[in-house]
Amino acid sequence: MREDGRVTSAPQRPDGPTPTSRPTPIPRLIATDLDGTLLRDDKTVSSRTVAALAAAEEAGIAVFFVTGRPARWMGVVSDHVQGHGLAICANGAAVVDLHAIGPVPTGREFVQVRPLPRITALKVVEALRAAAPGTSFAVELTTGINYEPAYPPFFQDPGANVATAEQLLDEARDDDSAPVLKVLAHHAELAPDEFLALARSTAGAYASITRSSPTSLLEISGPDVSKASTLALCCEERGISPAEVVAFGDMPNDVEMLTWAGTSYAMGNAHPDVIAAASGRTVANNEDGVALVIERILAERAARARP
Repeated sequence: MREDGRVTSAPQRPDGPTPTSRPTPIPRLIATDLDGTLLRDDKTVSSRTVAALAAAEEAGIAVFFVTGRPARWMGVVSDHVQGHGLAICANGAAVVDLHAIGPVPTGREFVQVRPLPRITALKVVEALRAAAPGTSFAVELTTGINYEPAYPPFFQDPGANVATAEQLLDEARDDDSAPVLKVLAHHAELAPDEFLALARSTAGAYASITRSSPTSLLEISGPDVSKASTLALCCEERGISPAEVVAFGDMPNDVEMLTWAGTSYAMGNAHPDVIAAASGRTVANNEDGVALVIERILAERAARARP
C-alpha cells in the first residue's frame, strides 16, 4: 500500500511500443490496478488515460479499479468512474461505491466487505512476531487505520489509535468493533520478497499474504480474499466470464488477478512474478501502458465492426 496522492491531469501523451501479446479478445470488463499501473509515479492520471477509460465505458466495456488502497484513498480516481462506479479495494476485502465518496456523496460507501477475522489476525501477528522479530503492525478497519508505536509514519492520521496489534485487535477494547479489512506488517531489515516468503511459509495457512509496496510492507487479508476472488464474485454477478476480462497490474498482489483473467498485462515496470503470471506486457505506468492497450482494443473492435 503506497502513499495517497491526489490525481491531476497530466498532459503528456508518450508514444510507446505496441504491447506484446496475442490478439486481444473484445472484453466486457477491464480490471486495472492503480498504483504503478493506471497511476503515474506522481499519482496522476494522464489525460490520455482518462480519455481511454471514458471511451471504454462508452463502448460498453465496464472498468473496475482493483487496488490495495483503502476506500478513503480512492479520491484519486473517484472523478473518473462511469456507470456503476464500483471499485474493489484493500486487495479484495471491500467493494466500494465511489459515488459515495465523490463530489456528490450518496452515503453508501461499502457495498460488500470480506473481513479478516480478528482471531485469525492475532494468529498471524503471533506467528510473524516469532518468525521475524522487529515486525511492526497496523490494522486497517472499515473506519480507518490504527497502528503500533513502531510502525513507520507512512502517512499521518490524527484519528488513529496507537497501541500494540494485540490491543488493537481485541474486540473487548474496540468500542465499535469495526470489521478488519487487512493487517499491515512492516520490517525494517528484511528484503521485501524475503519477508513475503517468510510470512507465507509461517502464517500463510491462516490468511492471504501479499505485498504491493517497494518496501518490506506486507498486506494480510482474510483466507482466500484477494483481488482475484472478489473480482470473480463481481463478474459472476454480472454474468461475465474470466475470458471476457482484461486485467492490468504490476506487483505481487496482482498475480492472482492476472492469472484468473482471460487476458492480462504486466506493466513495463512490473515485478518479475507479475511478468511471469501475465499473458502479455505493455509499457510502463509512466508511459500510459493501460491506455495504450485500451486504445488498441477499441481500434480492433471498430475494425471488426466495419463491413
